[in-house]
Amino acid sequence: MNLFRKARSRIISYLKRDLSATFMKNFWPIIKIFALIAVALSLLICILFGYSDIPTEELKLKYAQKPSSFASINGIDTHFRDEGNKTDSIPIVLIHGTGASLHTFDEWTNGLKQDFRVVRMDLPGYGLTNPFINHDYSINHYVEFINAFLEKQKIKRCIIGGNSLGGHIAWQYALQHPQKVDRLILIDAGGFPSRSKSTPIAFKLAKIPLIKNLFKYITPKFVVRSSVENVYANPEKISEELIERYFELSLREGNRQAFIDRFKKQKSSSSHEHISKITEETLILWGEKDFLIPVDNAYLFEKKLPNSTLVLFKNLGHVPMEEDAEQSLAPVLNFLAQKN
Repeated sequence: MNLFRKARSRIISYLKRDLSATFMKNFWPIIKIFALIAVALSLLICILFGYSDIPTEELKLKYAQKPSSFASINGIDTHFRDEGNKTDSIPIVLIHGTGASLHTFDEWTNGLKQDFRVVRMDLPGYGLTNPFINHDYSINHYVEFINAFLEKQKIKRCIIGGNSLGGHIAWQYALQHPQKVDRLILIDAGGFPSRSKSTPIAFKLAKIPLIKNLFKYITPKFVVRSSVENVYANPEKISEELIERYFELSLREGNRQAFIDRFKKQKSSSSHEHISKITEETLILWGEKDFLIPVDNAYLFEKKLPNSTLVLFKNLGHVPMEEDAEQSLAPVLNFLAQKN
């Protein structure tokens, strides 16, 4: 019986060796071909979509012309613009959203600066402002930054507004520093837990392991284009100049890493449970075709904020101030006129 088992074991061993040798002989060339194809594709992707960081000084020549200024805020070189009526004691402070820059409020500023002082900045890790030194992109850290910025500009009280991430920062600022906020403007603001109906591809890539690391070096322009189109209700309103601005500023040295770090910090929060403590007059603006932060959230803000007014835009998306500045600015002007 033992002899039979030994013989069977040897036969199986020989068969395995033979099959293994046959497999390697027949399939090794195929494996090498696939490996070469993978290397070739990787090189092609790097050649077509690999971009080096653009030096800040180079981008300043294009995107930091007058009235742009820079100030050191907690050791961070910060790009900002302070325009309009300098006698206005309660300026309007505008904060952009994820992946954007102060330029997203260009048209609004043009419509406001005749009568009001308008202050806006690039948040750390976006536009031309340096990333956070400690890589902390939590909302509370942004609020600390905004407070330090306003103190640096000697702004003791303001009307603060923001879009998306900027809106989240704005209402958190109002919650933590109520004595410094005169009124509040929320534009498709973040802060409530929600489920996006459609998410920009850049946001998705920034969350995928391995891929997000490649994103620091390989940034196809079509990804930026697709991401911007995702937040517009009507992509036909998007100009090549707009895409170029988003694309070039995303390549500013340090911004791609900051973009990834920002998504690492996104955690569930219960801070929205305290929104009802904000008593300042609040204007809530929302695009009904916002699929990133759906319009249901607009009603949540309206319900929780005791002194709020909600205005919906039927044919606009996530960035109404950029997609249709004239339409979205009209209720803002009415809101501001109520106290003048």
